[in-house]
Amino acid sequence: MRALYFDGKGAVYREDMPVPVCLEGHSLIKIMIADICNTDREILKGYRPDFRGIMGHEFVGSVIESSDPSLIGKTVVGELNEGCGSCIYCRTGREKHCLSRKVIGMSVDGCFAEYMTLATHLLHVVPDGLIPEQAVFTEPLAAALEVLKQVDIDPSLNAAVIGDGRLAFMTAQVLSLTGISLTVIGKHPDKLKLFEPFADTALLNDYLTDEGYRSLTADECFEYVVEASGNESGIRLALNIVRRMGTIILKSTYAGKTSLDLSVIPVNEITVVGSRCGPFEPALKLLKDGRVSFPEVELYDLKDYDKAFSSPAFKAGFCFR
Repeated sequence: MRALYFDGKGAVYREDMPVPVCLEGHSLIKIMIADICNTDREILKGYRPDFRGIMGHEFVGSVIESSDPSLIGKTVVGELNEGCGSCIYCRTGREKHCLSRKVIGMSVDGCFAEYMTLATHLLHVVPDGLIPEQAVFTEPLAAALEVLKQVDIDPSLNAAVIGDGRLAFMTAQVLSLTGISLTVIGKHPDKLKLFEPFADTALLNDYLTDEGYRSLTADECFEYVVEASGNESGIRLALNIVRRMGTIILKSTYAGKTSLDLSVIPVNEITVVGSRCGPFEPALKLLKDGRVSFPEVELYDLKDYDKAFSSPAFKAGFCFR
């Protein structure tokens, strides 16, 4: 089968990969659409140095074989993390933190291929009326919804999202549903225009001086700050604009490392929350009901992966239909 394989140095288009075998408790899925995530780009930069395999984790597909016969023929999306099922994390509803978890496209073969297998309990049926081109946003939208699951947002206060990319766009839309006063801080005026229907916007330069970050009054700062820039500099800005006793939610994952003066966190009693994967069913409902909307995905043939990865589109991916 055709697949995009990471060999430890870069992505390689291959046509000789075997169709995966559907093991007990798993399902075989024929991929329809698979989207590129910023994490995939970070893998190419060394984010997962030990990984060798088929890339990708955002997909919509059709079930061909399954341990649950009722799923055969269904259009599905799927979660990333398969735990061992027996450790303390798996037994207490924290499967995505299992120390021996398998993560598609990062530790085991993913969805940038014609077929993939996934644990059946990680699959979610796409509701009728939701087209694959929209359903493929389920996984990143679920990650945005995790913010509301982790943090009790008081809509009478204010919030900022750092970043003007895809994850920031989804997170900002989710936060806007609470009615909170929301500001999105980014580098690109053209990208920030997409946020204007549901948020105020500001340029990163508004917070900078020649010496570094501009000093802010308490009224200029934010009670909640979501760092979704995908860049190591985002956490520095977050620490500068969050109010004392405020909350920072970290969404970015990247290959680089950063050095910080962490003393400001205990001194100002700042809460820092790491935030990753989230709930799929609410994401599917929001997409089906049209309560969130995203620009059209720019789809490529798998062999044109270089163009897909370098695309400036809001979202790029691969079409297998």
